[in-house]
Amino acid sequence: MAKQAHYNAADHISADTAEDPYLRPAFSLTNRLQRLVWGIVWLLLYRTSPRPFHAWRSMLLRLFGAKIGPNCHFYPASRVHSPWNLVCDDQVTAGDGAEIYNPSPIKLGSHAILSQGCYVCGATHDFDDPAFPLLSYAMEIGPYAWICARACVGPGVKVGEGAVLGLASVATRSLEPWTVYGGSPAVRIRERKRTVEISQPG
Repeated sequence: MAKQAHYNAADHISADTAEDPYLRPAFSLTNRLQRLVWGIVWLLLYRTSPRPFHAWRSMLLRLFGAKIGPNCHFYPASRVHSPWNLVCDDQVTAGDGAEIYNPSPIKLGSHAILSQGCYVCGATHDFDDPAFPLLSYAMEIGPYAWICARACVGPGVKVGEGAVLGLASVATRSLEPWTVYGGSPAVRIRERKRTVEISQPG
């Protein structure tokens, strides 16, 4: 089943905005202004904060609409494209250089880890459309999942509970729970020993 985009720029940005569709903005003016202000705050107050100041950076993310659980560790060189589209359970970690490109909502489960330099990409473009519009996807990285250093998670990919995406690997398809993946594109390597039991809601 094909992934369903959460946001298609062609449905929101008028074709009259620019004669060349490649010059058409992907987001509304309001969205772009929000990201401008957030970018300034990130540069002056987030990026320059001392490494142990995790509560400070969580507060800044919350000021811009993020829902951040307790004990989350977002390091100074981590980046979040749209904090208002970020939902984190408790004890989520994003290492230095980790980047979350989330034009649409993304949820990070309890104890999920994004290691240094990894990239979670929540959007792409419809390259079969002459207007080349941006498509973005709602995404989820499950509890106790680990995205290793310099690994990449592609648009619309769901990372299951406890899944591991190995060093510099690229996930183009959803990752099964408690399974280790590696390579580009990532393939299943083996099962991961279940380290915790997570009760299901309901």
